Amino acid sequence: MESKAHSIELDKLVGLFLAGADALGGFQLCAAQQIPEPQKSLLNHDSHMTVTLEKFHSSSVNVVVEQDKREGHFYSREIRLKKSSDGEVVQYGIVRLNFNHLDESVQSEIVDHSKPLGRILIDHNVLRQVKLLSLYEIAPSPYLAGQLDCAANDLQYGRTAVIYCNEEPAIELLEIVKR
Repeated sequence: MESKAHSIELDKLVGLFLAGADALGGFQLCAAQQIPEPQKSLLNHDSHMTVTLEKFHSSSVNVVVEQDKREGHFYSREIRLKKSSDGEVVQYGIVRLNFNHLDESVQSEIVDHSKPLGRILIDHNVLRQVKLLSLYEIAPSPYLAGQLDCAANDLQYGRTAVIYCNEEPAIELLEIVKR
Protein backbone atom coordinates (compact mmCIF):
# COMPACT_ATOMS: atom_id res chain seq x y z
CA MET A 1 0.00 0.00 0.00
CA GLU A 2 1.36 3.41 -0.85
CA SER A 3 0.51 5.99 1.80
CA LYS A 4 0.01 9.71 1.32
CA ALA A 5 2.63 12.08 2.71
CA HIS A 6 1.80 13.12 6.25
CA SER A 7 3.60 15.07 8.95
CA ILE A 8 3.01 15.77 12.61
CA GLU A 9 3.50 19.12 14.29
CA LEU A 10 5.09 18.07 17.57
CA ASP A 11 4.03 21.24 19.45
CA LYS A 12 0.42 20.80 18.30
CA LEU A 13 0.27 17.13 19.29
CA VAL A 14 1.85 17.67 22.72
CA GLY A 15 -0.20 20.87 23.06
CA LEU A 16 -3.37 18.79 23.23
CA PHE A 17 -2.47 18.18 26.90
CA LEU A 18 0.59 20.27 27.79
CA ALA A 19 2.03 23.69 26.92
CA GLY A 20 3.84 22.37 23.82
CA ALA A 21 6.81 20.06 23.30
CA ASP A 22 9.02 22.08 25.67
CA ALA A 23 6.84 20.85 28.54
CA LEU A 24 8.27 17.37 27.87
CA GLY A 25 11.87 18.55 27.42
CA GLY A 26 14.35 19.42 24.72
CA PHE A 27 13.68 17.56 21.46
CA GLN A 28 16.50 17.07 18.92
CA LEU A 29 15.79 15.40 15.61
CA CYS A 30 18.25 12.56 15.11
CA ALA A 31 19.11 9.79 12.70
CA ALA A 32 18.64 6.14 13.66
CA GLN A 33 22.41 5.59 13.85
CA GLN A 34 22.63 8.25 16.59
CA ILE A 35 20.33 6.26 18.88
CA PRO A 36 21.89 3.64 21.16
CA GLU A 37 20.55 0.10 21.39
CA PRO A 38 18.08 -1.11 22.48
CA GLN A 39 16.20 2.17 21.96
CA LYS A 40 17.10 2.20 18.25
CA SER A 41 15.48 -1.20 17.69
CA LEU A 42 12.47 -0.19 19.79
CA LEU A 43 11.83 2.97 17.75
CA ASN A 44 13.24 2.60 14.24
CA HIS A 45 10.55 0.47 12.59
CA ASP A 46 7.13 0.59 10.96
CA SER A 47 5.40 -1.73 13.44
CA HIS A 48 3.09 -1.31 16.40
CA MET A 49 4.96 -0.22 19.51
CA THR A 50 2.77 -2.51 21.65
CA VAL A 51 4.04 -5.64 19.89
CA THR A 52 7.64 -4.38 19.82
CA LEU A 53 7.66 -3.58 23.55
CA GLU A 54 5.96 -6.84 24.54
CA LYS A 55 8.48 -8.87 22.58
CA PHE A 56 11.49 -6.94 23.92
CA HIS A 57 10.34 -7.05 27.57
CA SER A 58 8.90 -10.60 27.40
CA SER A 59 5.78 -9.22 29.05
CA SER A 60 2.41 -7.93 27.95
CA VAL A 61 1.89 -4.21 28.54
CA ASN A 62 -0.99 -2.38 30.15
CA VAL A 63 -2.14 1.12 29.28
CA VAL A 64 -2.56 3.85 31.87
CA VAL A 65 -4.49 6.80 30.46
CA GLU A 66 -3.33 9.98 32.19
CA GLN A 67 -5.69 12.33 30.33
CA ASP A 68 -8.06 12.08 27.41
CA LYS A 69 -10.48 14.27 25.49
CA ARG A 70 -12.90 14.20 22.61
CA GLU A 71 -13.22 17.10 20.17
CA GLY A 72 -15.68 16.37 17.38
CA HIS A 73 -14.52 13.23 15.58
CA PHE A 74 -11.05 13.43 17.16
CA TYR A 75 -10.13 11.55 20.33
CA SER A 76 -6.79 12.17 22.05
CA ARG A 77 -5.07 10.69 25.05
CA GLU A 78 -1.86 10.96 27.03
CA ILE A 79 -0.70 7.52 28.15
CA ARG A 80 1.95 5.41 29.77
CA LEU A 81 2.54 1.74 29.01
CA LYS A 82 3.58 -0.47 31.92
CA LYS A 83 4.80 -4.04 31.89
CA SER A 84 2.14 -6.30 33.38
CA SER A 85 4.87 -8.48 34.92
CA ASP A 86 6.17 -5.83 37.33
CA GLY A 87 4.44 -2.50 36.61
CA GLU A 88 7.59 -0.83 35.24
CA VAL A 89 6.87 2.09 32.91
CA VAL A 90 8.27 1.34 29.43
CA GLN A 91 6.69 4.10 27.32
CA TYR A 92 5.11 7.53 27.49
CA GLY A 93 2.95 8.72 24.63
CA ILE A 94 0.37 11.07 23.19
CA VAL A 95 -2.01 9.89 20.50
CA ARG A 96 -4.63 11.67 18.40
CA LEU A 97 -7.17 9.51 16.58
CA ASN A 98 -9.59 10.45 13.82
CA PHE A 99 -12.61 8.35 14.73
CA ASN A 100 -14.06 8.86 11.22
CA HIS A 101 -11.68 6.07 10.12
CA LEU A 102 -12.46 3.56 12.89
CA ASP A 103 -15.54 1.39 13.48
CA GLU A 104 -17.71 2.10 16.51
CA SER A 105 -16.65 -1.18 18.19
CA VAL A 106 -12.99 -0.10 17.91
CA GLN A 107 -13.80 3.41 19.18
CA SER A 108 -15.69 1.97 22.14
CA GLU A 109 -12.80 -0.25 23.17
CA ILE A 110 -10.32 2.62 22.83
CA VAL A 111 -12.29 4.96 25.11
CA ASP A 112 -12.74 2.07 27.57
CA HIS A 113 -8.97 2.39 28.41
CA SER A 114 -8.66 -1.37 28.96
CA LYS A 115 -5.99 -2.18 26.33
CA PRO A 116 -3.14 -0.48 24.50
CA LEU A 117 -4.15 0.98 21.13
CA GLY A 118 -1.97 -1.38 19.09
CA ARG A 119 -3.54 -4.43 20.73
CA ILE A 120 -7.06 -3.12 19.99
CA LEU A 121 -6.28 -2.51 16.32
CA ILE A 122 -4.72 -5.96 15.99
CA ASP A 123 -7.59 -7.69 17.85
CA HIS A 124 -10.15 -6.00 15.58
CA ASN A 125 -8.16 -6.83 12.45
CA VAL A 126 -8.15 -3.19 11.35
CA LEU A 127 -6.28 -2.85 8.04
CA ARG A 128 -3.39 -0.64 9.12
CA GLN A 129 0.07 0.58 8.20
CA VAL A 130 2.41 2.24 10.71
CA LYS A 131 4.66 4.89 9.16
CA LEU A 132 7.64 6.18 11.13
CA LEU A 133 8.05 9.93 10.58
CA SER A 134 10.81 11.27 12.88
CA LEU A 135 13.21 10.10 15.58
CA TYR A 136 14.21 12.28 18.54
CA GLU A 137 16.75 12.50 21.33
CA ILE A 138 15.01 14.07 24.32
CA ALA A 139 16.46 15.81 27.36
CA PRO A 140 13.47 15.17 29.64
CA SER A 141 11.71 17.86 31.61
CA PRO A 142 10.88 17.09 35.24
CA TYR A 143 7.35 16.25 34.03
CA LEU A 144 8.53 13.66 31.49
CA ALA A 145 11.09 12.23 33.93
CA GLY A 146 8.22 11.74 36.39
CA GLN A 147 6.02 10.09 33.77
CA LEU A 148 8.81 7.67 32.81
CA ASP A 149 10.09 7.14 36.38
CA CYS A 150 13.61 8.09 35.24
CA ALA A 151 16.33 10.53 36.27
CA ALA A 152 15.93 14.06 34.92
CA ASN A 153 19.40 13.98 33.33
CA ASP A 154 18.85 10.60 31.60
CA LEU A 155 18.47 11.20 27.83
CA GLN A 156 15.41 9.53 26.34
CA TYR A 157 14.49 8.67 22.76
CA GLY A 158 11.21 8.85 20.93
CA ARG A 159 9.46 8.96 17.60
CA THR A 160 6.50 10.37 15.79
CA ALA A 161 4.49 8.08 13.57
CA VAL A 162 1.20 7.90 11.72
CA ILE A 163 -1.03 4.85 11.54
CA TYR A 164 -3.01 4.60 8.35
CA CYS A 165 -6.27 2.70 8.78
CA ASN A 166 -7.90 1.56 5.56
CA GLU A 167 -5.38 3.78 3.73
CA GLU A 168 -6.37 6.96 5.61
CA PRO A 169 -4.11 8.78 8.13
CA ALA A 170 -6.21 7.94 11.18
CA ILE A 171 -3.78 8.09 14.11
CA GLU A 172 -0.92 10.44 15.02
CA LEU A 173 1.55 9.29 17.65
CA LEU A 174 4.34 10.53 19.86
CA GLU A 175 6.04 7.54 21.52
CA ILE A 176 8.92 7.87 23.98
CA VAL A 177 10.52 4.68 25.24
CA LYS A 178 12.12 4.56 28.68
CA ARG A 179 15.86 4.24 28.57
